[in-house]
Amino acid sequence: MSSDVFGPALALLGIPFFLGGSVGLLRFPDFFTRVHALTKADNLGLGFVVLGRLVQADSWTVAFKLVLIWALVLLSSATTAYLMAKSERMKGTVPWSRP
Repeated sequence: MSSDVFGPALALLGIPFFLGGSVGLLRFPDFFTRVHALTKADNLGLGFVVLGRLVQADSWTVAFKLVLIWALVLLSSATTAYLMAKSERMKGTVPWSRP
């Protein structure tokens, strides 16, 4: 019974983080802050969605697969953000600073 309440509640808790990452992508002033907003907010949002699904998981194998997917997304998004930022810095792009 509690998994029927807490699972969707945790998954819905992830939505504001996805929304925040999307707003950050649209509103932040430069490439570096946009990438930071996407990687941090989306990983946290996905974490809440995975936790919501873990509460409702039928078996340990399903739970393991969910955690593995989340870990792979965390690793790949951090690595991709690092490589993109490094590429921009090598092009000579400087991070935004307040005037």
